[in-house]
Amino acid sequence: MCLALPGKILSINEEDLRMGEVDFSGVKKSVCLFYTPEAKVGDYVVVHVGFAISLLNEKQAQATLDLLK
Repeated sequence: MCLALPGKILSINEEDLRMGEVDFSGVKKSVCLFYTPEAKVGDYVVVHVGFAISLLNEKQAQATLDLLK
């Protein structure tokens, strides 16, 4: 079974590898954004083992976060 969580991109650093600071309900982590090149600050992404694997809208993200609470 795999677990992926939604988080909101707070900042993006594109120096060597495209990375972003992502907020998971108050917990901030560094996440690789290589697989979501279209992602921008303020977007929600689905993150699995430190990699953003897809984008989702705020409504979808909030529904998932509400379910996890």
